[in-house]
Amino acid sequence: MIVRVVAKLLIPYILLYAFYVQWHGDFGPGGGFQAGVIFAAGVILYAMIFGLESAEAAVRPWVVHAGISLGLLVYIGVGVVAMLQGGAFLDYDALGHHGQHRGILLVEVGVGITVASVMITVFYSFAELRSNP
Repeated sequence: MIVRVVAKLLIPYILLYAFYVQWHGDFGPGGGFQAGVIFAAGVILYAMIFGLESAEAAVRPWVVHAGISLGLLVYIGVGVVAMLQGGAFLDYDALGHHGQHRGILLVEVGVGITVASVMITVFYSFAELRSNP
């Protein structure tokens, strides 16, 4: 019971910290990969404490699978927009004024979504194998 209460208190802060690392990763340590892993760790902690079924009800597997593709599309989309603006793939200067900041931020968002989704998918897959031998 104590572990459940502590987990209920900590998980929102873990997810909030993941968003902090995501949005401030271009100014300091962190970024999309680290934020994605931290976010996935919060979901995995939830699954370990409250059960796989509860975690899959909170973060649906189809949403996680869609997140893998969405993150990749955001990453590629930034590069394609830069090319359409006359630059090279991921040439942030072609994105206009503040292009460096916006381009890096969007790429890191894509990386964060993809990493979190892949980590959660891997956990769900292994957890389902263990529960259904």
